[in-house]
Amino acid sequence: MKINWIVVGIVIIFALILIVFLIIKNQKEQKKYTDFLNNDFKKADEEESDLNDDTY
Repeated sequence: MKINWIVVGIVIIFALILIVFLIIKNQKEQKKYTDFLNNDFKKADEEESDLNDDTY
């Protein structure tokens, strides 16, 4: 039984393309998630300052 190098090469190329695609997509999602957490944290600080006011 011979190894079909053409099929193996095609599978490896598709696997590399898939890995690169997933890494790029993950970096974009990570940036969105980081921005979301940063914005959410700033809103929590504003609410916290309202709670600590001594104006009853």
